[in-house]
Amino acid sequence: MLCVAVFSLLALSAVAVSGHDSEFSFIAPVGSGSGTTYSITGEDRITAIRVWERYSSYITGLQVCYGLIWSERVGREDNTIHEMELYDGERIIQVSGKYTSYIQSLVFVTNMSRSLFVGQPSGYSFNMFPTHEQAELRFLSGRASSYISSIGTHWAIFTPNTNDTMSN
Repeated sequence: MLCVAVFSLLALSAVAVSGHDSEFSFIAPVGSGSGTTYSITGEDRITAIRVWERYSSYITGLQVCYGLIWSERVGREDNTIHEMELYDGERIIQVSGKYTSYIQSLVFVTNMSRSLFVGQPSGYSFNMFPTHEQAELRFLSGRASSYISSIGTHWAIFTPNTNDTMSN
């Protein structure tokens, strides 16, 4: 009887939590997963992104700007750097690309129909986007060494932090 009660409580709590989870979504990493784990996170909204590629080949590095603060670079700098600064109110709503044993290409798409395309489109395709229409890209995670071997995406509705001590 105790087992039934515990199971019922767990099921109800899962249902209650799932109603709030639609604001947040995670797309598991694609790629081989070799190398060291990484997680690119920040407090503010994403305002720019940098991607390094081996000339006409694969993705070697990633860096994200949150507000005015650039994250540490993941992977390594290589021949070519591509950068996209986002406009006010612009947000990344889709990440797609191709992978083999490493990430071959990346495409970041915004809600203003702009995109950043980097790399060589060969391998298996992937397409990542949030489950909630108002959510945006918040974090990237995966594995990297001298190249990006896997990438996963974390999506959420951005709500700016407000400092209550500033209000009158």
